[in-house]
Amino acid sequence: MKRWTLADGRHIHYRQAGRGAPLVLLHGWSLSSAVFGEALNALRDSFTVLVPDLPGHGLSSPGKDYRLTALADDLNQWMAGLKLQQVRLLGWSLGGQIALRMAGSDPQRLSRLLLVATTPRFLAGPDWSHGLAATRLRLLQRDLKRRPAATLSSFFDSQFGPREIDAERRNQLHRTVSAAVFAAQPDALQGGLKILAETDLRSELAGVKLPVLVQQGGVDAIIPEGAGRFLAENLPQAHLFLQPELGHAPFLSRPEISVERWRRFFRP
Repeated sequence: MKRWTLADGRHIHYRQAGRGAPLVLLHGWSLSSAVFGEALNALRDSFTVLVPDLPGHGLSSPGKDYRLTALADDLNQWMAGLKLQQVRLLGWSLGGQIALRMAGSDPQRLSRLLLVATTPRFLAGPDWSHGLAATRLRLLQRDLKRRPAATLSSFFDSQFGPREIDAERRNQLHRTVSAAVFAAQPDALQGGLKILAETDLRSELAGVKLPVLVQQGGVDAIIPEGAGRFLAENLPQAHLFLQPELGHAPFLSRPEISVERWRRFFRP
């Protein structure tokens, strides 16, 4: 792990390996850079792979606050401090929403964008049927306060379909990449859920002038397939990579397929 100091003295911790064009991977809610450990090792022969812990997650300092823009600003500052240019940026789940905001606020630093299991709006509404009911999010917020460890473990398991991975792989992932490995700070967990409750990026999509690949699982229980299709249809330069039999974390259940598709999309 390396460490970068932000202007206000907080730190971004990150993993780095490889040589070549910079490729930044942003993890999702409650997890850490550990979730991309396999991908980092597989891609280091083609890129300089950098995987930060989001603010308040892993080893990184707490967020200044937990608005989407504040998290994007921290990561833009980190990339600027490392003098990264022509960045290939991948965001997964909450990391995908942060990546979309980064693409709008500092687009000249990026060259391509890959969104894995990402939605422009997490909650369903009168004009948005591709989200989850607000009651499900409120239950998650409640359970997180009452039984944090059990709630995070159950949430991690929900990212895979019933037969998507076998018991051995599930146990391995719990030991190596789940929230139990590097527990996120309570404020960051609740702040991330607040972002999911309030964020609606639909009006920003037309302004993303980058080639985009949208990777979506067809049996994702967290981000409905329709959300991925909406992104692919409304981002000006986007294509959809749909995996009908997979859930929310295709790079963990089918790592070889995901990494090869990422490599082809990001290759200079």
